[in-house]
Amino acid sequence: MQNRPQLLFKTLAVALAGATILASCSGGEQTGQAGPAGGPPPAPTVGVVVAVAESVPLVSELPGRTSPYMVAELRPQVTGLVQKRLFTEGSEVKAGQTLYQIDASTYRAAHDSAKASHARAEANLYSARLKATRYADLVKIDAVSKQANDDAVAALKQAEADVASARAAVETARINLDFTSVTSPISGRIGRSAVTPGALVTANQATALATVQQLDPIYVDLTQSSAELLGLRRAMEAGKLKSSSAKAVPVQLVLEDGTQYAAEGKLAFSEVTVDQGTGSVTLRAVFPNPKGELLPGMYVRAKLAQGEADNAILVPHAAVSRDPRGNPMVMVAGAENKVEARMITTTRSLGDKWVVTDGLAAGDRIIVDGLQRIRPGATVQPQEAGAAAPAAASAAK
Repeated sequence: MQNRPQLLFKTLAVALAGATILASCSGGEQTGQAGPAGGPPPAPTVGVVVAVAESVPLVSELPGRTSPYMVAELRPQVTGLVQKRLFTEGSEVKAGQTLYQIDASTYRAAHDSAKASHARAEANLYSARLKATRYADLVKIDAVSKQANDDAVAALKQAEADVASARAAVETARINLDFTSVTSPISGRIGRSAVTPGALVTANQATALATVQQLDPIYVDLTQSSAELLGLRRAMEAGKLKSSSAKAVPVQLVLEDGTQYAAEGKLAFSEVTVDQGTGSVTLRAVFPNPKGELLPGMYVRAKLAQGEADNAILVPHAAVSRDPRGNPMVMVAGAENKVEARMITTTRSLGDKWVVTDGLAAGDRIIVDGLQRIRPGATVQPQEAGAAAPAAASAAK
């Protein structure tokens, strides 16, 4: 019973010693967070990129569709039955190649008849010429009357006109005979045939027998809103943009599956009239298509440079944030490494960067890494963006 107070005293002493040890450990940890001398925490390390003013091409991405370079619809120019179809649907054909053969028997007979009429007219001309020559000599010695001589001269001229008419009839018959062979006026790929052998076709009918399209090169018709085009023109007039000096504007093509077309095209012309229905203008580009990869009617997107922005600054997408009103802004390491919030003006995106035309100056240090650990007015330790990543990772640990 006498040892119970001593035991209680020893227990309280052990508890107080343990509390003292825990307090000392906790104080040590807090001291480690505050710094070596118990001062404020060190400034966070951030990655920055230095703004550089440069001339940036303004690349527009426009929707469009492909269209053939040349199109020829085959229609018969004579009436008759189709005897043969001399091509394979979907194949390549050459200019002048015979594609259809129309029954030529009646046209061949007409051609032969015209040749015979021409021969008869030539014979009459020969006789009239001899008679006129003979009468010209006889009228000089009054062996024939002047009236007879005049009749002989008139008969000669009539015979010459008959020969000319017969020659034209022969040429017409020959042309109609040639039209019985329907040939391709251009080289290209032919589509499906609208008729089969045995079908009756008529001259200049509305329905085409087939269509030939030249696909190498091929056109790409792009559409751009007239408002955007007007904005570019006003920016050039104000001196904010300058027109590209190149005569042929290069165009890059993106296909429907998102892949980029291997060959580069060139802008051919720009439409001078605004479509009243869509409020857009048409730009036409020409692309080589040796492998036939581009087919008429394909939906594509084209990238083309429509000007250059002087003294523009490229800012990575990750560095740009938005204020509550949706206006773009960036964080900048300013004087004495103080964080400043800058409102900027962006025109468009170029790859993984924004094109900034106002709000930044050359030499500004734009913060791109460590934005979640800073606020305006805070002091930071700026490092090059690539070198700041290891430091940020160690600080996070």
